[in-house]
Amino acid sequence: MAEEKKKTRTTVDIYGQTYTIVGTETSSHIRSVAAMVDRKMREIQSFNSYLDTKQLAVLTAVNIMNEYLKSKEELEKLQEKIKDEDT
Repeated sequence: MAEEKKKTRTTVDIYGQTYTIVGTETSSHIRSVAAMVDRKMREIQSFNSYLDTKQLAVLTAVNIMNEYLKSKEELEKLQEKIKDEDT
């Protein structure tokens, strides 16, 4: 039977709201992720002051997912390039 990772509870502040996140990642990792989300929300809000918090959260999620997909595609291209160089 696979060993289960211990879950930790970490309290973070994102855009003025306090959240308790439960997960298997370290508290340090969770705080780092929360800080990145907070920064991205504040960055987007600085250019779009008319957005309410819900709209800002959705736009932030879309922006972060876009960045993630671009990074993933770039990683796949680099992995393919390495694979081609090895053959």
